[in-house]
Amino acid sequence: MSDPRGMRTAYCGELRAADVGREVTVCGWVDRRRTHGEHLAFLDVRDHTGIVQCVVDERIEARSEYVVRISGVVRARPEGTANPALATGEVEIGECIVDVLKRAEPIPIPLHGDVDENLRLRYRYLDLRRERMQHNLRIRARVTAAIREAMDAQGFVEIETPMLVASTPEGARDFVVPSRLHPGNFYALPQSPQLFKQLCMVGGLDRYYQIARCLRDEDLRADRQFEFMQLDAEAAFVGADEVIDFIGTAVGHTVEAVTGSPLGEVPIITWDEAMERYGTDKPDTRFGMELIDCTDLFAGTQARVFQVPCVKGITVAGGAEMGRNRIDELTATCKRWGAKGLAWFRVGEPGEAGAPALEGALTKFMSAGEQAALPERLGASTGDMIMLIADERPLANRVLGLLRLALGRPPVTEGGLAPLWVVDFPLFEDIDEAGNPRPAHHPFTMPNPDDLDYLVRGGGESLLKVRSQAYDLVINGWELGSGSVRIHDAAIQKQVFATLGIDDEEAERRFGFLLEAFAYGAPPHAGFAFGVDRLTALLAGEENIREVIAFPKTQSGADPLTGAPGPIEPGHLTELGLRLRPA
Repeated sequence: MSDPRGMRTAYCGELRAADVGREVTVCGWVDRRRTHGEHLAFLDVRDHTGIVQCVVDERIEARSEYVVRISGVVRARPEGTANPALATGEVEIGECIVDVLKRAEPIPIPLHGDVDENLRLRYRYLDLRRERMQHNLRIRARVTAAIREAMDAQGFVEIETPMLVASTPEGARDFVVPSRLHPGNFYALPQSPQLFKQLCMVGGLDRYYQIARCLRDEDLRADRQFEFMQLDAEAAFVGADEVIDFIGTAVGHTVEAVTGSPLGEVPIITWDEAMERYGTDKPDTRFGMELIDCTDLFAGTQARVFQVPCVKGITVAGGAEMGRNRIDELTATCKRWGAKGLAWFRVGEPGEAGAPALEGALTKFMSAGEQAALPERLGASTGDMIMLIADERPLANRVLGLLRLALGRPPVTEGGLAPLWVVDFPLFEDIDEAGNPRPAHHPFTMPNPDDLDYLVRGGGESLLKVRSQAYDLVINGWELGSGSVRIHDAAIQKQVFATLGIDDEEAERRFGFLLEAFAYGAPPHAGFAFGVDRLTALLAGEENIREVIAFPKTQSGADPLTGAPGPIEPGHLTELGLRLRPA
């Protein structure tokens, strides 16, 4: 059997003081070259494990990024020259024989320090040599391996689903592929394997999973790319509790495989509770600053600004030192988010009555009781800042939730991992101008059985009271993934379709193959999917998933490396039965 190390006997980054006297051969790239004098030069040789210093004849031509193989003897560095910044800093390789395997032109981007992102992506094959990218992509490999290990251990079967599918509405625009053999018709690239994994349940496969590539034509941001990978799972004869347990086990196993520490107990809260306490359905619970309802404190207020349906606030610890420019900036931001303004109060030293004194422009419109009750309700003390939003409840929650993040959210590398399950999402997110509800999830999400009356006999705003059997896993304010119990009862499915304005003809056209399959005996089933890119980014301490993807797109969706997207040859368009309209 051949040596898995190939041309080498050791990796650069693994050599230590215990290896002194050992004859080794290492392979890699020249990271730096330094002249030493006495006709010697130092070559820092790099591979994916790290860097080792090699002492070579100065006359040997080996410049930065040359590919080399170096044989020599490991020896201790001379006294006083050890480099504590390197894992190999106590040793070097001497008596070196250098074999230049490939010369290299001067590279167009530095591999150390900050570089413009477009330039990094233009030369991604060089950028991948960076220690950061090597680290992140190897974390990603451990993540996918651990996911498979956990799902296999729980009896799930890995099954691949098609990449060329029929277009189905799943909340984002499809990427479409024209068919040469069927002119005028198109495939879609899958936004998720949703319908196929439900068909696997009809097929009796019982527990399915896939690390699936999905594609959505939507605006890109820090946690979103056109192409993304997700752990996709479905199980028969289970409900929400079992799926939460399956996925919690897989995520916990993955976190421990990468970090060496268990994830611990994951709290569960309802969607209503998340919106009331944090102003969002994906709360970052690494820090406090929860939203506190103060509406009742202003029930009889003379202050017109607080004569609204909802008044809620947050406490900014130590925020009394905040300058007026910063406060004005935050006020303008809250207005951009939709609020009428931002009420703020500095908490001063307690007065004669013992209650902290409030300082702010609105105090002159407030009663003494209101001024005394406000810091008590918010748990504010001397030196803190109180900030209030007064408006309709949904808007007050949303704006205050955004303000909470702007003022308190720690960097991704701080605060550890704070996972949270959010359950009991609404089935419909709002009512459009025509009076039709918009689904919060896909139309196959099972309603909560306690709310079926609202669905069957309800209408208009009462439909917003229908809870779904849907659940999200949130970590550090990122929606890691979501899932639901699926509808397998034809009568309920027809009722949901009717509520959404989907008649039998449209349902047959869009989902006929699934509905037909359900007619032949569909078991109760439920599933989930979470983002592999997002989980990897959290574990790697990255703010943007582009840093854990080998070849991502830019914020605009372009690929500077290959030049995609680009034009198609006219002959190819003709073959596909397509032509471009003039711009």
